[in-house]
Amino acid sequence: MSTIYSQVDSNKKKTWLIMLLFVVFITAVGYVFAQVLGYGLDFVGVMLIISGLLSLGSYYFSDSMILTISNAKEISEESEPALYHSVENLCIASGLPRPKIYLIEDSAPNAFATGRDPKHAVICVTRGLLGKLDKLELEGVIAHELSHVKNYDTRLMAVVTILVGMIALLADYFMRSMWFGGRSRSRNRESGDSGGILILIGFALAILSPIIAKLMQLALSRQREFLADDSGALLTRYPKGLANALRKISVDRDPLESANNATANLYIVNPFKSVDHKLSSLFNTHPPIEERIRILEAM
Repeated sequence: MSTIYSQVDSNKKKTWLIMLLFVVFITAVGYVFAQVLGYGLDFVGVMLIISGLLSLGSYYFSDSMILTISNAKEISEESEPALYHSVENLCIASGLPRPKIYLIEDSAPNAFATGRDPKHAVICVTRGLLGKLDKLELEGVIAHELSHVKNYDTRLMAVVTILVGMIALLADYFMRSMWFGGRSRSRNRESGDSGGILILIGFALAILSPIIAKLMQLALSRQREFLADDSGALLTRYPKGLANALRKISVDRDPLESANNATANLYIVNPFKSVDHKLSSLFNTHPPIEERIRILEAM
């Protein structure tokens, strides 16, 4: 099992590196925008507060909203004993409190986790997952989702979403300010060549920074999927179970009708089953299935 431990450690380091780059990038963009617009660094702080306040409500209530959108219903031990006991046993093994368990009546096999921390976590699976996977495969999927909970992935991605939203707000504000004039533009014109170069850099960042921030968010999301795969395999001590589950879910042809663009990134496998071309894979929320299976089978 040493291979799994090393893989987990490697993915954690990559995640922290991406987060560090994310923070440095946002700080640099905010600094350039503030300089071009003639404001101090307080401008960046104000935008962060506004973005945080707008996102606060969704942070606390996003799980209930997601479950409502997905038409998910909570299950009990009496209604779904096999699923309930699988989750309960893996929670005991991982030291996590048992999350609420929800079921989507859909024939497409898939699953996701949500909730801001382990005490407010939810594991949601589809009816197709229960019907099309065997016991070991189901345990692999549940272990993957519990790993998301244990690693605070849902909270991390909520914070990153706020940061991406802040970049979009900053870029939009910058473009509006520059188009409709203002004191900062005239100041920078008076400052000579250096001011003109700074304005050009500001325009370039206003156009590119939302795209770059989104790509960094997707890279972090894919890294968390790798980490959850590795942590889930470590929990069950049977990587092949999760590998077989991913293979079955990815080739299943039943559409997941309750999924949409807002919730697709939550599922263990992209419910839209998009093809991973070299260019389009940059914008995918999930790593290529073939790569995930290859890593699991090599453990």
